[in-house]
Amino acid sequence: MKKFLSLICLIVIPVFAYEVFSPNDYEYKTLGDKLLFVVDFSNSMSEYIEHQTKVNQVKEMMAYILPQISKDTKVGLRVYGHTCNLLALSACRSSELIVPLELNNPTKIATELQRLRPKGMTPITYSLKQAVKKDLEGFDGIKHIILLTDGGENCDESPCDYAIELMKKRRDIKIDVIAFDVNDEDDLAQLKCTADVTGGRFSDVETKAELFRSMENMINPHKKEVQAVLFNEN
Repeated sequence: MKKFLSLICLIVIPVFAYEVFSPNDYEYKTLGDKLLFVVDFSNSMSEYIEHQTKVNQVKEMMAYILPQISKDTKVGLRVYGHTCNLLALSACRSSELIVPLELNNPTKIATELQRLRPKGMTPITYSLKQAVKKDLEGFDGIKHIILLTDGGENCDESPCDYAIELMKKRRDIKIDVIAFDVNDEDDLAQLKCTADVTGGRFSDVETKAELFRSMENMINPHKKEVQAVLFNEN
């Protein structure tokens, strides 16, 4: 993976140097929930873990998670690395909003995920920029991004640097990050920083079970409300 000069600063500057926002500061229910999944479809997602490709584990996990999301939540899907490009510039712009934020979107998102195949690079920062500037534009209240990736940025950008700059201007974006089978310490530091400075949660997972559990925890604010039913014994 490509190393970033900015990682030098990340290593020598303690985390408390950043102004970090707590997830407790966010009130999802005030103006309705907005949840955007940003999912990695780079070539490495075709690798196997536990006798199953990473991408198929993600698709299976999403099929399990999506029905749990409240009908009051506007949900969308952006993916990256899903196209094969010979030119580096094009490969680093391989990011697309597949399903815009709308109500009652889980079935559509699950269907779209099934047709996609891992092919390209990992333009994480570009994808986050597009998500903030375009996908979430015009929505009031707190916007929640869940980034799922199996590697670090391999285009010439830094998601950590972008998150820091974003938080200087905005406090309505929260980015949770799931690092799925990411082994490079520099990549993990970048991804953790991206979550930390936005008040999001970071999860480093290595197995299918951990993947399911981590995503279920991250969608918790958007889950359907389960009503208890009391039965009269008479």
